[in-house]
Amino acid sequence: MVCPAAWVAWAACPAACPRCRDRKSLLRRETDLTQEIRIGPPKLTRFERARIIGARALQVSLGAPILVELPSSVIDPIDIALNELREDVLPMTLRRILPDRTHQDIALSNLLKTRDT
Repeated sequence: MVCPAAWVAWAACPAACPRCRDRKSLLRRETDLTQEIRIGPPKLTRFERARIIGARALQVSLGAPILVELPSSVIDPIDIALNELREDVLPMTLRRILPDRTHQDIALSNLLKTRDT
């Protein structure tokens, strides 16, 4: 077997590798601490906002269901994505990564809550 974390031969299941086991415990701790924003600013940056709106607009243009009630005059996917972001109905998670490859997954709703307060 090959360990996906180290790309070395491993005799047992890849999940039994010491590096993978440590990685899984780190992932469990990450999911426990998602309420506290430790990496980056406590709000949504303009770059993250642009990325989210662009990704959601692409999804809408490809036929994804719209998650908010809209007036009949709104038909542009970007406007729809903006409305969904404003209404805080997008079930997305952001991953902020540091240069040492540590990361934190943050729910979009947590970042939008800090903007309102």
